[in-house]
Amino acid sequence: MASNNNLRDLQWALQSIKSESKNLHSISFFLSQPISNCYQETDNSMNINVSTNKDSLLLFSQLLIVIGEGRNTQASLRNLEFHGVEWELKQLQSLHALLEKNLNIKQMVFRRNRFSREGLMELAEMLKSNGGIKEVILSESAIGSMGAGFLASALKMNETLEELQLWEDSIGSKGAEELSKMIEVNSTLKLLIILDSSSITATPLISAVLARNRAMEVHVWSGENGGKSNKVVEFVPENSTLRIYRLDPSGSCRVACALGWNTTVKSLDMTGIWLKSKWAKEFRWVLEQNQSLKEVNLSNTCLKDKGVVYVAAGLFKNQSLESLYLDGNWFSGVGVEHLLCPLSRFSALQYQANTTLKSVTFGGGRTRIGRDGLSAILQMLTTNQSLVRLGIYDDASLRPEDIIRIFKSLETNATLRFLSLQGCKGVQGELVLQTIMEILQVNPWIEDINLNRTPLQNSGKADTIYQKLGQNGKLEQDIDLLKDMQLMAPKSCRVFFCGQEFAGKTTLCNSVSQNFSSSKLPYLDQVRTLVNPVEQAVRTGGIKIKTFKDEDTKISIWNLAGQHEFYALHDLMFPGHGSASFFLIISSLFKKPNNREPKNSGEIEEDLLYWLRFIVSNSRKAGPQSMLPNVTVVLTHFDKITQPSENLQVTVRSIQRLRERFQGFVEFYPTVFTIDARSTGSVSKLAHHLRKTSKTILRRVPQVYELCNNLIQILSDWRSENYNRPALKWKEFCDLCQVKVSALRIRSRHDNVEKVETRRRAVAKCLHHIGEVIYFEDLGFLILDYEWFCGEVLGQLIKLDVRRQGSTENNGFVNRRELEKILKTSLQSYIPGMGSKVFDNLEASDLVKMMQKLELCYEQDPGDPNSLLLIPSILEEGRGRSQRWQLSTPSCIYVGRHLECVDSSHMFLTPGFFPRLQVHLHNKIVGSRNQHGATYSLEKYLISITINGVNVRVELGGQLGYFIDVLACSTQNPTETLKIFRELIIPTIQSLCQGVTLNENVLRPECVKYLTPPRYRKTQFVPLQQLKQALLSVPADSMYDYQHTWSSVSDGGKPILGAGFDYARDLLSDDDFREVLHRRYHDLYHLAVELAITPENNPDDPDPNSAAAGDEPDGIVEPTFGGIAKGVEAVLQRLKIIEQEIRDLKQEIQGLRYYEHRLLTELHRKVNYIVNYNIQLEERKFPHMFYFVKAENYSRRLVTSIFSGMSALRLQMLCEYRGEMHVVEDQIGCDLMQVDNSAVKCLVPYMKKFMTLLTFALKIGAHLAAGMGGLIPDLSREVAHLVDSSLLYGASGAGAGAAGVMAAGAMGAAAIGRVQGARQRGGQNSRDFQQDLRMAQQWLVDFLKDQGCTTGRQIAEKFGLWRVRYIDDGQIAWICRRHMQIRANEVTEVPI
Repeated sequence: MASNNNLRDLQWALQSIKSESKNLHSISFFLSQPISNCYQETDNSMNINVSTNKDSLLLFSQLLIVIGEGRNTQASLRNLEFHGVEWELKQLQSLHALLEKNLNIKQMVFRRNRFSREGLMELAEMLKSNGGIKEVILSESAIGSMGAGFLASALKMNETLEELQLWEDSIGSKGAEELSKMIEVNSTLKLLIILDSSSITATPLISAVLARNRAMEVHVWSGENGGKSNKVVEFVPENSTLRIYRLDPSGSCRVACALGWNTTVKSLDMTGIWLKSKWAKEFRWVLEQNQSLKEVNLSNTCLKDKGVVYVAAGLFKNQSLESLYLDGNWFSGVGVEHLLCPLSRFSALQYQANTTLKSVTFGGGRTRIGRDGLSAILQMLTTNQSLVRLGIYDDASLRPEDIIRIFKSLETNATLRFLSLQGCKGVQGELVLQTIMEILQVNPWIEDINLNRTPLQNSGKADTIYQKLGQNGKLEQDIDLLKDMQLMAPKSCRVFFCGQEFAGKTTLCNSVSQNFSSSKLPYLDQVRTLVNPVEQAVRTGGIKIKTFKDEDTKISIWNLAGQHEFYALHDLMFPGHGSASFFLIISSLFKKPNNREPKNSGEIEEDLLYWLRFIVSNSRKAGPQSMLPNVTVVLTHFDKITQPSENLQVTVRSIQRLRERFQGFVEFYPTVFTIDARSTGSVSKLAHHLRKTSKTILRRVPQVYELCNNLIQILSDWRSENYNRPALKWKEFCDLCQVKVSALRIRSRHDNVEKVETRRRAVAKCLHHIGEVIYFEDLGFLILDYEWFCGEVLGQLIKLDVRRQGSTENNGFVNRRELEKILKTSLQSYIPGMGSKVFDNLEASDLVKMMQKLELCYEQDPGDPNSLLLIPSILEEGRGRSQRWQLSTPSCIYVGRHLECVDSSHMFLTPGFFPRLQVHLHNKIVGSRNQHGATYSLEKYLISITINGVNVRVELGGQLGYFIDVLACSTQNPTETLKIFRELIIPTIQSLCQGVTLNENVLRPECVKYLTPPRYRKTQFVPLQQLKQALLSVPADSMYDYQHTWSSVSDGGKPILGAGFDYARDLLSDDDFREVLHRRYHDLYHLAVELAITPENNPDDPDPNSAAAGDEPDGIVEPTFGGIAKGVEAVLQRLKIIEQEIRDLKQEIQGLRYYEHRLLTELHRKVNYIVNYNIQLEERKFPHMFYFVKAENYSRRLVTSIFSGMSALRLQMLCEYRGEMHVVEDQIGCDLMQVDNSAVKCLVPYMKKFMTLLTFALKIGAHLAAGMGGLIPDLSREVAHLVDSSLLYGASGAGAGAAGVMAAGAMGAAAIGRVQGARQRGGQNSRDFQQDLRMAQQWLVDFLKDQGCTTGRQIAEKFGLWRVRYIDDGQIAWICRRHMQIRANEVTEVPI
């Protein structure tokens, strides 16, 4: 209160405002005062007291007018407060005029004012039209519901007011409803504060705010019966939190309805509100519709089972709620069961309904969890994959054994981080403590366990738990847990029963099993044996597996299906590298089991040969073998032979021939078992053999981690505990590792999880490798039952008749959904008591993915979920269909390649190879970036592709073929066509037949053009390397025009193909032809180095390709006349470039010819020097050009190196006629029985020089090597240590790499230039050459004397050589009979 000295009368206030001497921001009027006065409270605020007399009231009206007219006050005044004013209409009109003139006033406060009806209407009009006021406060002004209605109607039009406060104005429910309607329209109001006598006013207000998603802060209090004010509702948009403190049930339901589509509330707190099931029913709809609610607190709300059931039902569709608090309610185990249902899974294939809820709490003194609730908790903790926080509070119904079960269910839970059991009476005892510690040992993910107010905490025993939790939070040292794992011999061995149909494999398998059982060995399939007769009644034949135990060894017999349709699956089951396994090849002695027509030895040999080739082929593909495949031959139906027969002896001899033939490829057991497969006594020796061989194999194969052996047993136990399920999800496998295998356990929350995952995947791959599981990393599951997958799943697929299904008319195609339906139907058992559990944890779509991974099928349109699937194994043969090219014009060119197994007598392309190639090649083409628009079609043994304008056919040489033909028709040049072969087709084929080497041959183009059947193409191809070698053997000027001649083909005297020829340049690509040229240049260069030729000044030729490259058009033709003209010009320019390239190629060949001529001249000079060296020695009484051969299998092989101890060599001589030295046909020679040290010392230097010159002569086609081709199958490999490798392997050396970019002429000139640097080395070698040659010739003279071959007649008899003298120079030489005849005018005989 101001002091009396500061009090002024109202006239002073009036004058002060008029004079505009005051800069007032706030003016407060206090009416109904004893006396009238005023005072300035601060520099910017003034309080005016007005008494109740008439004059003072007139001054009050004048003051309102003056304030409205004063310019200074219009600019500065912000706040007006009115206390105790009983408003008359004129006064309100003056206030209205003031507010219209002064838009800077932001706040008006009315405390204990009184308004008439007309006054309230004027106040509403004032707010309706005002554009400046931001805040209005009405306190104790008794506006009632009528005033609230007027205010609401005004604020519907007002667009500036932001805050409205109504304190104790008794607006009632009617006024609240009017304000709620205003809220639905008004979007500018930011703060609403209501204090009313009844809490019912909060319901319509907050409902409107929520329903219209208003960002309006709301605070509603109630002060009923004059008592203390209590907050009813609070909504703060800043933190999106709605707190409801007091509401009746109907109000709660209305608020729940408003939350359905609300997006502003993220946290709802209704703690302590009495809620009924009717509200819960409405709240279920909220949970289903609302997408923004993150946290709901319903603690102590008296919810019972029915209410919780509604809440749980809403959780099934809710995808936003993260926290739900239900502690302190009154529900029982039924409520708990329903509450946790959307958080649980009841099948491995079932999806968890709610994955967003992270925190749940329930419990309390009146919550009775019971048995049903406990079961629900255990199921949720075992299967849930999203819950992070679980709280069970103040529970008295759970016993210690229940708490133990709860903790044990956390063994495999990797998501729960916080568990609170505060106040639970059952948390007590040593067993509970021990269980918690054990769980924390295998589950490092739990970060905190709240045991406050539990008996375990009160007894002080919980400290060890908190200590362990702290340890689990520490960073573990990063070590490789597998590095120090102990290795041990594997304990499981597989025996593969291989044989044709009706060989008796199944009967033999059953007899062996009975033999094992009679030996009192544990038989793991006893239960299955009981149902075998029933199974056989409904299950078709296929791949079967039986497993036995022999002490600590597991022996599994894999009975491979003998039906031909199952052959394509056999590759999938072949053991990997290092896998403990061996093979029994079973063949029947009779053609059919129901007759006595015996097989002849050829038929039995054919049976055995197929399986031997199959084993060898797959063993090579499996990788380097630590041991050869072990094979035992078994002949069945021996009981039908009543007397010894010659046929049986012939069969035994044929098996012996096979044993010799496959020596070094397989390890044959020497004994052939002849048995009656039905008799256990007859197979007893064979069963004993299986046991012994299994133990031998297990000792010889590489050791495995002890961990793998342990996991085999763990997986077996898991299957027995889970209805013998054949598949295991990857998460389930990780859970097994976490609980059962300490070496694969995550030990800390901060452990390197990725490294542990890597170890687990490595172990799974190892199990896959040794044949225990089928596992592929990107599929997410493991197949534990090979028999089920290969025998039933793939067996159903093999027998699938697509046409009968009616899913598509395309051959081999089937709809994905139809295939999944077929698989699911086929794999369900309809026999009572044999309910299948296959699809409890594996979907049919997973099986389809597995088939795609194994390349058993492919999608026609990758990426389309409804794409058709093509299954090559059900394709039909295209017999009877016309075979012709789609594109066939005179401009087409035809090329073909014939890929044939190098060792077709021991290996072949297995039946499963071509179907996988059909899928693999398709996936390769689809995955290629630049192959858009390619077409791909299949038949059983054919792949047809159109790619980049080239038509390609890939044909298999029959069902059990050993070759593949790749044919192409195109309007492009051969180089572009062969580029597709070289970069796509052939690498794809070779990648699938690893270990089986394929030789590339060139097919006759005429066979490709007319698609000659494969049976007529057997002689119409030439090895690619042979064709290149033929080019290397001809003179340089003949290379470009070299022709390969084809023989004719006829069938029963009917001509199929006539004889013909093709230019080698047309059969080879440009790259291949240039490679031949550069190999020739490499050979010539090294010969020049060896001969130390003086280089000539031969300038480098410019590279014509570089000039042509710059002029090459970009290939873009504009769609205009000018663009077409430019395109024609570009084509003509390209033709000129091609012509220039042909001229350049011919120029290269001419340069090659000149270079070759120089080197041949020097070569002959060197050889003549060797022949005529030391002409006085023995007066040339003996030939000097000798070499050694070794007889092998009726053929001769050149000896390229000599060492002490060699035996059975034969010395032979060359015809020495100058420039035309050659091998003498039908030469007898002299035998050298033993090579001693003195012979080695004399002959090694000579052999080195002779082999070097001979190698070069072979490379360039010199006469020196004439006739030696048959003696030298691989001379390059034999003498690789004598010369540089680039000489011998030009195709892979640096020269071949540069073949496409370097002109051959320039390269040859550079080669001559490089010779100069090697001259000093050549000169040094020549100084030692005379001594080396003298030693060799002396040894030769001594050897011939010892052999009694000293006269001319004796030498002629042994070597076919005669001593002659050249007429022109008088030198002596030993020449053959042919040269003596054709060169009679140049030589004269000089007999000894």
